[in-house]
Amino acid sequence: MSASDRKRFEYQQRLAAEAAAAASGEDDDEPDDAAQRALRIEHQALWVDMQIQQAMRRGEFDDLPGAGKPIAGLDRPHDPDWWVKRLIERERITGVLPPALALRKEHAEMAATLDRIAIPDGVRAAVAEFNARVVEARRQLQGGPPVITPLLDADEQVEAWHDRRTRRVAEQRARLAEIRAVEAAIAPLPWWRRVRGRRRP
Repeated sequence: MSASDRKRFEYQQRLAAEAAAAASGEDDDEPDDAAQRALRIEHQALWVDMQIQQAMRRGEFDDLPGAGKPIAGLDRPHDPDWWVKRLIERERITGVLPPALALRKEHAEMAATLDRIAIPDGVRAAVAEFNARVVEARRQLQGGPPVITPLLDADEQVEAWHDRRTRRVAEQRARLAEIRAVEAAIAPLPWWRRVRGRRRP
């Protein structure tokens, strides 16, 4: 809203307030609070409408996300926590699950988590930290699903980690050998070999 529009609006509001006071026949010393409040609310609604109209003329409501699409979730029953779930989904927030479910999810992804560790001592430390959290969650008497995640054996996890690592290294070496064989098959011979081959009878 520009300065001239604001001044014009304030002037119209003052004139309307004076006209309302004159029409009610009351002195300026004792204004009718209810009438003043109603007039102020009416002018505020006009001001809001004017702001919306100006924004529409400037094109600020064009190309909004979801324009022309049906509103998602209208056919579902009302959920008072809809905004929290939408925020978690939109921002991809993790770590807000109950401890039992978070531990189950982490247990299912444990092999991939351990594969990112480079040394066996790091695997043992990660397993010990996970087991400590499982034990702590079992001790807590909080609501929610029960903690049924089993404890992990550090030696078994280190052995499985070593097997996966050995298998992964072997696959990488086999793949590298294939790539080198293909490159050698399609690469041209060096110039000295081509020249030497021509000189031979």
